[in-house]
Parts: sequence; structure tokens; C-alpha cells
Amino acid sequence: MGNHLSLAERVAVVSHLVEGTSVRATSRLTGTCKEAILSLLVRIGEGCDRLHNQLVRDLDIREIQCDEIWSFVQKKQARVKPEDPAEFGDAYAYLALARTKKLIVSYRVGKRDEATTKAFVADLRARLVTIPEVSTDGWQSYPVAIGQSFGGAVDHAVIQKNYTKKRRADGQRHDHRYEPPREPFITKRAERGVPDLDRASTSHVERANMTVRMHIRRFTRLCNGFSRKIENHRAAISLHVAFYNFVRVHESLRVTPAMEAGIASSVWTIEELVERALAAAPCEPPKPRELTPPTPAPGAKPSAARALPNGGWLRVIDGGKTKQGEKPTPIIPPPVPIAAPVVASPEPVTDEHGQLDLFAWKPRPRQLTLWDET
Repeated sequence: MGNHLSLAERVAVVSHLVEGTSVRATSRLTGTCKEAILSLLVRIGEGCDRLHNQLVRDLDIREIQCDEIWSFVQKKQARVKPEDPAEFGDAYAYLALARTKKLIVSYRVGKRDEATTKAFVADLRARLVTIPEVSTDGWQSYPVAIGQSFGGAVDHAVIQKNYTKKRRADGQRHDHRYEPPREPFITKRAERGVPDLDRASTSHVERANMTVRMHIRRFTRLCNGFSRKIENHRAAISLHVAFYNFVRVHESLRVTPAMEAGIASSVWTIEELVERALAAAPCEPPKPRELTPPTPAPGAKPSAARALPNGGWLRVIDGGKTKQGEKPTPIIPPPVPIAAPVVASPEPVTDEHGQLDLFAWKPRPRQLTLWDET
């Protein structure tokens, strides 16, 4: 069993798993049976989840991107039968990534529904201490979940990707196993608050999704390495998040995301991750704290803000006001069009035979009356 393996054997098994090796390939490379590898994976994954709750909290992070990455357990959703367990079928991994620090702040595994989205956003809210600027895709559950968890203390931007059902450029039909082709434009809108739409994006978290597929064999498309149990699926994701945050040195940062975020002082080794995960005690998830406005840039004047009695902040937003020393532009109303004079319609003049006499016709003078003449 997993608890009978030596530390060196555990480190060897975890080293292969976090680099995208399948369970059977890890068994062949390390000489460890498949049952022992899966048992160790579940224990390490639970420990990594405890480490995440202990360390990834009280974060001063402004820009966050959220996205979901698809996978499945046992069988694809189209093949799920009514008598199958609820865990079979689609299993989405929600990820919240700090744009500049590259830290995975929060994650959640489940169906792509409103309940999972609300639980994911609530966990993200509990780990922050600064009003964030959140960028999401067009998934309809995000605005409701973010509104319930953050209230007015968030700047939420929605990036809507437009897909098409047209044929590809070479004339062939779209292959349903891959992402459909996109239109040449992506729309952005401010859903809540005043996010910076020029910086709003989900490209960085989508790049992190590719890293997930490269480092977790269960997410590789069109292969037989998919998960058979939801417990193993969640454990693999928890292990990857801990490896990504604390062990893997990011290429652009030259340090780990945890070091960039200030929650770790050095790069962890695989051996240190294994020891910490197996020794981690159960820990309660973080509780939501009051969010404060972000720190202004050096030399910038802080914007006025006041805490509301029921939570959230009343903030003064730049834009739409006159600069200091500048005279306001007078508002000139549009000219009122002058109505044309109304000419009374003349009455026709007829002769004794009832025929219209054009020569005897004269216009009737217009009179103003204060009451009805009749």
C-alpha cells in the first residue's frame, strides 16, 4: 500500500505523476504497483488541498482571471445512462489565476452548473483581502455567483468569445472533438463595477489550462488515461495545483508563483512537497474578510471610498468629471424648430344648383373664440 513505500519511492512516483505520466507508465518506470500509486495519489492530493487552505489566503491580488477546463470521469456525458452514478460524465475544473503573479488562487472540480460556480467563486472571495478585477468568459452563472459573493466590491469584466458553425477555411466540416472555429472578433463588456477593459482578458488562464493538460495525463484528449473515480480526479488536480504554485519555476517570473505572491520564501522540491502534504493537518477553509480598495500606483492620488454598512464599498470612479483648473464645457441646447403658421382651410362656395363656384370663392377670415360658437 501507499503508506508502506519509502520516501524515495514516494518522491519518484510523484515526480512522474506531476510531469504528465500515466499511472500505468509510472508503475513500469518505478516498479510500484498501480494500487499503491493510486493510494499514494489520493493521500498526497488530500494533503495538497490542506496545504492550499493553510497557505493560499489573505492575498493582495488585483487582477484575476477565471476559466473552466473540461474533462470526464469513467465515460463522456453523451454515454451516461440514468442508472449511472452522478459522478460519471463531465468533470470541469474551475481555475482562478492571478494575472501578474501567475498563482492559482482557487480551484474547484464538479459539473459546469450554477452550484459549482457559486462554490468556486465563494472560495475565491474568501482568499482575497483586496477588491479584485475579475475577468471571466461568457458562462451565464458567473455574474450571479460573483454578485452574491462580492457584492459591490468587485470589478467584473466578461469576455465573450464568438464561435461559428461555418466550415473551416479549407472547406471541411468542424471536428466536434476539438474547439469549434472562432469568429475574428471577441467582445468585452463591464458586468459589474468599472473594470479596465483594455487589460481584461482570459488568455493567461487559458494558457494555464494548457499546462494542466500537459502535466496531468487524465486531461489528455483522445486517450485512455481518463479518470475512473472522481476522488482520483480531484486528487490529481490538487497535486498539480500545489506543484504549480510551490515547485514549478515559472518561465517568465524565474521564481515560483508562491514566491511571487509572497506566501513562500524558496522553491520547494518534490521531496519537500511530499513531506509537507503527508504531514499537513486538517484545516478549515478561509473565511471571507472585508475587502479594501487596491493600493494606488506610486505618485497617484487614492480615490475616495467609503465602507457601506451592509458590506462593500462606495467608490469614486475616475472619468466623466472635469479636471482641476479646467472650465466645464457649457451645454448648448439644440435649437427649437419654429412651427409653420396654421392656415384655416377655406370653405367651398356653391351656387343655387349645388355646384362649386370657383370665381365666388373667398378664404374665411380666422377668428379666435373663447367658447364654442355652436
